[in-house]
This record gives sequence, structure tokens and C-alpha cells, in this order.
Amino acid sequence: MARNKHPEVTINRILDTSWELFMEKGYEATTIQDIVNALGDLSKGAIYHHFKSKEEILDAVTDRFYKEQGLSDVMTQNPTNKTGLERLQQCMIISLESPFNHAVYHMVPDLLKNARMLVMQVKTSMEDTAPAIQVLIEQGVADGSIHTQYPKELAETLILLSNLWITPALFTKTREEFYEKIKFLDTLLSSQGLNLINEAVKKAIDVFADAVYSEE
Repeated sequence: MARNKHPEVTINRILDTSWELFMEKGYEATTIQDIVNALGDLSKGAIYHHFKSKEEILDAVTDRFYKEQGLSDVMTQNPTNKTGLERLQQCMIISLESPFNHAVYHMVPDLLKNARMLVMQVKTSMEDTAPAIQVLIEQGVADGSIHTQYPKELAETLILLSNLWITPALFTKTREEFYEKIKFLDTLLSSQGLNLINEAVKKAIDVFADAVYSEE
């Protein structure tokens, strides 16, 4: 078999096709064979060469989206005209207002019934997202916009509560419950010197709630 000289092209085709199928059939109902059939010219082996599982494909789709939307840049670049708090708020707004994220919440199964995906969510939250948030909090401490002695612990708390405790894919099934948890999160973060939820973030929270709880 000839060696693929452009693996990034193949990877993007797999991600594009998988996302279309996830949206059309639902994540749970889509199989690797469905992806193979839709691609037409790739085998299961070719897909598994790049991705170990369907969950890993969804994770890669999400990572690519964040890069395209500039969220990764906000988290990694350090503009001199923004404080750490402002950068963190910008990250929250991008994530909350993202149509991609809204679609994912409607598409993915109940994470309590999908242990593998739940473990991936926890792993990504703790190993990737929390350290990036910690950098922003540490910048905020340095520039005076955030006041905490525990940047690492605060970053981990914010991400775990946001990505697990508050997420509609796990425990928060109604709009009312969602807003009550947001109020508690705001109180908790403020008590630790992180006044994250300003008016712009509140508007983004409303956008998210309207999209995710639209069927209530």
C-alpha cells in the first residue's frame, strides 16, 4: 500500500465526515463502519491508524473547533492590553456562545451511561484545560485582576464544576437547576477572589441556556 503523503488531509476528511454523521444520526448511533462507508475510500484500519476510538474522533473534532474559533489563542497568547481576568472571561464567552458546543450537548449521550467518554472528559479537563486556565489566573494574580492564593486549585475547581457538575450532559437537566448552579459557582469563585461572571459573561450564559434547554 502506498504511504499517505498527506496525513493531515486524511485526518480532516475523517473529522469532517464524522461530524456530519454525528449531527445527522447522533453520536451514539454512529459507528466506525458508518464513517468508513461515508468516506468511501478508507478502511477501518486507516481510520484506526489515526484514531483509537470514536470518542477520540469527537475529542479531535472539538480540539479543531477551538483552534478555529480562536479559543486556543486566547488561552495561550498573552496580549499586553488584556488582564488575566479579561482573557478568562473571553474564553468563557467564546465557549458559551459557540454553536458547536450547543450542538455537542444535543448530540452526545448521557455521560453517566458512557463511562469511557466520561473518563475522557475528566482527563481532558484536568490534564489540558485546567493548566491553561491556571496560567490565566496566575496572570490575573500578577496584574491584580484576580486575588487568590490558590491559582492551581481554583483553576481545577472551575473546570471540574463547569465541565462535570454543571454540564447538561451529566447532572443538570433543567434550566432552573442550571441557573441555580451558576449562582453558586459565582458565589464560590468570588469568595476566592475570582469575579468571573460579569454582564458579558451573563449574556453568554443566557445564550447557552437558550440553545441547550430550548426544548423545555
